[in-house]
Amino acid sequence: MKLEQVRALRGPNRWARFPVVEALVDLSDFVVSLPCEGPAFEQRLIERMPSLAEQSVSAIDPDDKRIANPSSYPFARAMERLVKELQCAAGSTVDFSRTVSSPKPHVYRVVVRYHEEAVGREAVEIARKFILATLVNEPFDISGETARLRKLDQNIRLGPSTGAIVRAAVNRGIPYRRLNDGSLVQFGHGSKQKRIWAAETHHTSAIAETIAQDKELTKQLLRAAGVPAPEGTPVKNAEEAWEAAQDIGVPVVVKPQFGNQGRGVAVNLTTREQVLAAYEAAREEGSSIIVERFAPGCDHRLLVIGDRLIAAARREPPKVTGDGFRTIRELVEIVNQDPRRGEDHATCLSKLKLDDIGLAVLAEQGLTPDTILADGQTVVIRRNANLSTGGSAADITDQVHPDVAARAVDAARVIGLDVAGVDIVATDVRRPLEDQGGVIVEVNAAPGLRMHLEPSEGLARPVGEAIIGTMYPEGENGRVPTVAITGTNGKTTTTRLIAHLLRSTGRRVGMTCTEGVYIDSRRIEKGDCSGPLSAQSVLMNPSVEAAVLETARGGILRAGLGFDQCDVAVVTNIGDGDHLGLNDIDTVEQLAEVKRVIVTAVAPTGAAVLNAADPLVAEMASSCLGSVIYFAREAGNSIINRHRQHGGRAVLLVEDRVVLVDGLQETVVLDIADVPLTHNGRIWFQIENVLAATAAAWSLGISVETIRAGLKSFGTDLKSLPGRFNLFDLDGRTVVIDYGHNVSSLEAVIEAIDQFPHERRNVLYSAAGDRRDEDFVRQGELLGDHFDRVILYEDHYLRGRAEGEIMRLFRDGAKTGSRQSQIEEIKGWANAMRHVLRTVPAGELLLIQADVVDETVDFVERYLKTRADGRQISLDEALDAVLPATEPAAVFAVVS
Repeated sequence: MKLEQVRALRGPNRWARFPVVEALVDLSDFVVSLPCEGPAFEQRLIERMPSLAEQSVSAIDPDDKRIANPSSYPFARAMERLVKELQCAAGSTVDFSRTVSSPKPHVYRVVVRYHEEAVGREAVEIARKFILATLVNEPFDISGETARLRKLDQNIRLGPSTGAIVRAAVNRGIPYRRLNDGSLVQFGHGSKQKRIWAAETHHTSAIAETIAQDKELTKQLLRAAGVPAPEGTPVKNAEEAWEAAQDIGVPVVVKPQFGNQGRGVAVNLTTREQVLAAYEAAREEGSSIIVERFAPGCDHRLLVIGDRLIAAARREPPKVTGDGFRTIRELVEIVNQDPRRGEDHATCLSKLKLDDIGLAVLAEQGLTPDTILADGQTVVIRRNANLSTGGSAADITDQVHPDVAARAVDAARVIGLDVAGVDIVATDVRRPLEDQGGVIVEVNAAPGLRMHLEPSEGLARPVGEAIIGTMYPEGENGRVPTVAITGTNGKTTTTRLIAHLLRSTGRRVGMTCTEGVYIDSRRIEKGDCSGPLSAQSVLMNPSVEAAVLETARGGILRAGLGFDQCDVAVVTNIGDGDHLGLNDIDTVEQLAEVKRVIVTAVAPTGAAVLNAADPLVAEMASSCLGSVIYFAREAGNSIINRHRQHGGRAVLLVEDRVVLVDGLQETVVLDIADVPLTHNGRIWFQIENVLAATAAAWSLGISVETIRAGLKSFGTDLKSLPGRFNLFDLDGRTVVIDYGHNVSSLEAVIEAIDQFPHERRNVLYSAAGDRRDEDFVRQGELLGDHFDRVILYEDHYLRGRAEGEIMRLFRDGAKTGSRQSQIEEIKGWANAMRHVLRTVPAGELLLIQADVVDETVDFVERYLKTRADGRQISLDEALDAVLPATEPAAVFAVVS
């Protein structure tokens, strides 16, 4: 049983709209020596892990022809069930799983939802080991592995406070991204992003946090503002602490001057021994110690968010109650079995600890951990009531007197905190503090929210919602307009045109495409950036006011989308030869299922822009949660006609004009000949790109006037649209540079150059090696049918192919062409460019396939510059100035 690959698809993917772990499981060797049949094995698993019997998995489709391996399929399904159940047993409940057969015999894709990636991946590995051990009846500690997985989940998942804020954001449709392994979280995208660190928000100032950590300074500021605070003083040593206690009057509190979460705090101290011991305990948490008057009453935490009291709780110190026969140590162990109690703030309550402080508090009461308490006898383990040290809390929000709430809000304002945990000691919060000698003892930044989310008694309060409400007022979702574009051909042109139209509205646009990542016109990263990581980098950029994201097949398969939702999804077309044969995507129908993912990610208020002339694309309408805008060059398209009858929208070419259609209403945008991209309306695939981009802009609410002006101003030069049917004169030759590298794009380019007749056509052509043999051969056939001279070359992008193999496949196809082309082969891009410019005469047409767009465009721009300088230099001198030296190992051959 081999795990060929384990991937985390972190965004919407071809299986689901949420994150899943996808394991490629190879059982081909495994089934050769199976010691048992599937049903017997399943029963053996259940005996070892009884909870597996209750685990439901995806239904088996009896008509699924891909299930051709009944001997191995049950074991893949067992993996699915185990990965799902292990996560559930670890406390990370998931509700989705699938097992899908691969075209290879006994190879399966096991797909299971996850909440924490590390937990999902580890569950896959545990499941594999468990299956192997069960098959051969070897011992396997599944309980221990489940406990380890649960510990992992608790250690890495967001804590209760941060988790509550994140859940509140998700419920409002606000996107989030965890920025580290701790509690740093970003909400929103682009210019609307905001961050939290636990319960600290982007509004929380460092100054206010520093003040809150200084307990003595806090009291001074509170008293200056008329807020009741206890008398106290800093001390330098233990004896000075006792002297201060005598001056103030016992009982007193000893605590660190700088601290939080109740660490090192001792209360209600009356004797010299208690004060000295408390001083030493406080020194463990900090060097500056204060002694202050103890205020009688209960410990209360009031949570202030913004300028309002949102929640209040009465806190009780950690304690146990005897039963007449158990020791204190045993009683603590029983209390700690409460599933709500955990370590490191991962749960709503913390475990009780018999540490040095706890032992000292017991000793003060004349007790030890081995003391047996009488039935009903209650003893405290600590004197402070912080949840982080094992305390509990009861909700009292509805009991707080308005004057008490006002003093808490005053305290937060004095310190300058937008989110504050105000600690009050008072006998009764239903009365004003001044009437009972109540005091505010601390004001805490980044307060824990656990006591308000799951109080031991009373109602839970919507504290996460309140914090999100201060960051994003009602009606705001933290999103910038986001457009995703996919398809076989036209993606990059459509992406660039949509970005241009959005920039025309005055927005700063982040764009990803096969040439890089751009912020407005500035490229910040080069290379093919049409994957999820590039999309995330744009959405993380705080200057971005709109995002336009080219979305390629490869990234969707490897990691899912780089965003959870988009406002517009554009699918240009689905064609042959676009990396078929990779990742079990062997047909255009399967390819369409992958590209469909961006349509499933459309927001309910958004729209899918779909090519009505492509049946595989048009069919995606059923997967869209929002509306649909079709586009087509043919005004009589039957799908669009039906769509219009139901009030649907479309963008059409009607009598050579771009027309917006809303039901039966039509609005003319402009004549297609006025759009430079279409070369006077002659390039049909550019017309389709214009229609798609126009539909996306219309969906985003861009005015017709702005769309019209943007279409007219979008250039077709190498800078504006590199490698996308760039047409220009080069020393008397008509040159077309195009990135098209598959069968359908080559067919489109050939049809386009038919609009520019020449007696003789030349083509310089190559492609990367990650395509099927038949795709190379078919492209070769097209070259042989439509070009008089075919110059083939190879460079560094063999991608697993043997040297010369790509040219051979092209040649095999070209030799069958009807044009009886002259076929030439040469090694290396630079050598090929030198060769064609030396040998293609003026007056002929030359198509250059720009498989690496940057180097091709860079060469042409530099070459044109040498010609524009006005210097009288030869062709060879110009080439030497802009091209690398000819490779010594260059191979050139005329093969036909």
